[in-house]
Amino acid sequence: MTHRVTRRTSLLLAAGLATSLATGLVSAPALAQEKVVRIGYQKYGTLILLKNKGLLEEKLKPLGYSVKWAEFPAGPQLLEALNAGAIDFGNTGEAPPVFAQAAGAPLIYVGYEPAAPQGEAILVPKDSPLKTVADLKGKTVALNKGSNVHFLLVKALEKAGVPYSDIKTAYLTPADARAAFERGSVDAWAIWDPFQAAAEKTIAARQLADGTGIVSNYQFYFSTKAFVDQAPQVVDAVLAGVAEIGAWVKANPKAAAETFSPLIGIPAPILEVALARQQYDVKPLTPQVAAEQQKVADAFFALGLIPKPIRIADALRAPKS
Repeated sequence: MTHRVTRRTSLLLAAGLATSLATGLVSAPALAQEKVVRIGYQKYGTLILLKNKGLLEEKLKPLGYSVKWAEFPAGPQLLEALNAGAIDFGNTGEAPPVFAQAAGAPLIYVGYEPAAPQGEAILVPKDSPLKTVADLKGKTVALNKGSNVHFLLVKALEKAGVPYSDIKTAYLTPADARAAFERGSVDAWAIWDPFQAAAEKTIAARQLADGTGIVSNYQFYFSTKAFVDQAPQVVDAVLAGVAEIGAWVKANPKAAAETFSPLIGIPAPILEVALARQQYDVKPLTPQVAAEQQKVADAFFALGLIPKPIRIADALRAPKS
């Protein structure tokens, strides 16, 4: 009996496989072509526009790749996914990759956007008695831990002569921080555009300082070492798409703001303000930019925010031969 059942099962499996092959449900060539680049993006920035316009899919077709997109609330969460192997490419501000590299993430810097120091700020309510960064001593500041504004806060306090240990931090995502800011649960909010521009325009939030003269506020593009080694041409195609979208934003800021608006839920006139603070370009990392990024890493280690010193040079893409 056992022999007859096993034989019958084998025949059924063989018949099923033959049917699948005949109908195209299973084929070796199709399986071989199932190559995907998984890209993490945030609600604001060049990558969401690249996704929205569908340009990248066309660029990758000749390479046999498709695209899978994943949205994240901020840079730290995006790089956690990169570390976990859930995505192959993404972009964030200065601080998230420092935390990620210190945690062992196999990230590789593959490009950067020029400095945009006005694109992040430390805000207070319009009627706050706080007038300068020095007034933050003993106060509570909301921010997304490990985000670009984390470094802005560190350096702004340093410039004002206030030890980082003399303030309290409330680590909150942008949405939760906005709510805490409005109900008065925190004294200040370190935040980036477009949330910064929205708070300034809709609730008259006031700047204690933006990044001008304090930090550069670069945006960086990343992949993993494995993916850069496996598909460098795909990484280059993504960066080419980013450059193309960046050029379009520069030439068409009003249209870009109108495109962003329904994606983010922020009125286009506010987004025009935020867009004007960005550079929207992508370039290979220079020694100067890498050196500035090393200063971010060194500052976080000195404050005990990361557990060990790291070398940015260890995470740079090798020059093309």
